[in-house]
Amino acid sequence: MFRASAVADVMLLLVEREAFDGLCSMPLEQLLDGMQGQALRDRRPEADPRFHRGFDADLEGDVLEWSDGAEGADPSRSLCEQRIPPDSACELALVLAHWCSVGEWRCWDARLYLYIEPLLGRGVSVEEFLRPQMWGEFSDALAKTDRLSYSESVVLDWMSRRQDLGETMEPSEDPRILPTMEAHRTASDSLHIFLERARREGMSLLVGQEYLEPGLWKLDSESLDSALGVAA
Repeated sequence: MFRASAVADVMLLLVEREAFDGLCSMPLEQLLDGMQGQALRDRRPEADPRFHRGFDADLEGDVLEWSDGAEGADPSRSLCEQRIPPDSACELALVLAHWCSVGEWRCWDARLYLYIEPLLGRGVSVEEFLRPQMWGEFSDALAKTDRLSYSESVVLDWMSRRQDLGETMEPSEDPRILPTMEAHRTASDSLHIFLERARREGMSLLVGQEYLEPGLWKLDSESLDSALGVAA
């Protein structure tokens, strides 16, 4: 369903929890018919044009693809009530969470340090990137600074790290410097906007990573299998 790329991106999605819970509580037959007939598109949250999110047709196809291999699923029961393997239930739940998102922000994990550590003032492990507690701490810290100041701090920290490694900062010596600087500025700027909307509107944050099992994605403060009620 979610196809892997050459690198493992950490992914954040803003999810309308009420819409997600509604789909997970809908009889499976109604859900599948709605996806197949495109009848649920008007119930999908409005996309935030500043961010990417999955296309309607792609996600509808993912739901129907899941149904083709979901042995033992009861059409009269909702996803929350299905007596099927938790891995299968969480696979569909992850697709539905993407359906109920307004947008996503993603970043290669090797670069995410640059956006997190300067503001928190401490080192962050790869494992923490998938912990809602860390994102809550980071969001609280981000709320205390404006977008321009934050993006500038990211760029300055990146420059300092390069200099500590003895790398040049002269564009004439390395033509990648200016494009990379702008990429960091743009990514940090959009992350500030993303989490500001999450705080302002109280939206749920879905945190995961490519290659990560669906049940291990975190929605708010719990894993997706726990949120769905199918944890073993």
